[in-house]
Amino acid sequence: MENKEKTEGTVSMKDNESKEPVSWATLFCRLFAHLSKEVVEKFGEEGEQAIRDGVWNFGVERGRNIAERAKANGGEANVENYLPNYDMGRSDDFTAQNTYGDNQVEQLFSQCGFADQWIQDGMEEYGKLYCDMIDPAIAHGYNEDLECIHDRRVYEDGVCSFCFRMKDKKAE
Repeated sequence: MENKEKTEGTVSMKDNESKEPVSWATLFCRLFAHLSKEVVEKFGEEGEQAIRDGVWNFGVERGRNIAERAKANGGEANVENYLPNYDMGRSDDFTAQNTYGDNQVEQLFSQCGFADQWIQDGMEEYGKLYCDMIDPAIAHGYNEDLECIHDRRVYEDGVCSFCFRMKDKKAE
């Protein structure tokens, strides 16, 4: 397998960065961006769709696991049990306000460590492939009747806004 050296789009330590180890989130973001960049550069739109499909499948699997956790904790896969049984801990890299309402929960992220990292690295084009798919996929895997409305994104709006709500069966 050929190993070629690249400089464009690679991430290197900035003068102001610490020489200390980085977080798992930083490593995840950098790995995801580099893998996505290679796939998209080599396979174009088909590669981009493959990345989206992979993120979707990963998200659905995570959602199913969250539903199993809710059931194991004596609950059902509903809105009220979604966030308390979520599978990813929130580090200091993520700041969100959760607001529960009538059969829905809204989240407003004022800080997202993933998006911040992709922006810092100039790799937001690839980060968006993750961001656009992951939360709707997790919601779908958790409960097919749970929809995710992701109407504001850090990349464009400085915040991420989500609304997770159960579909109205009467309206369908």
